[in-house]
Amino acid sequence: MYMEVTITQFRQELFDLVSKAMEGSEVWVSYKGRRFRVAPEDQPKGRLDRMTRLDVITPGYDADTSSLQEEMERAWEKDWSEL
Repeated sequence: MYMEVTITQFRQELFDLVSKAMEGSEVWVSYKGRRFRVAPEDQPKGRLDRMTRLDVITPGYDADTSSLQEEMERAWEKDWSEL
C-alpha cells in the first residue's frame, strides 16, 4: 500500500500516518519539491515481534537451581529403585 501526503496533511494526521507506516504501508511526505519516506527503523515480522517481554517472578520462588536439581534427583532415584 502506498500513500503520499503534503507536509500540512502529515502534520495534521501525524499519529495516524505513523501508525499506518508501522503496519507496513508506505507513507511519503512531499515538501518543497522533495519527497521523504516515513518507515520504522526495523520491520517487525509479526504481532508477537512487537511485544515487549515481561519478566514475571513467582513470589516465594527460590532461584537457586542446585537445590531444585538435588530434589529432582532424589525423586528420580526413589522412583528408579522401585522398578
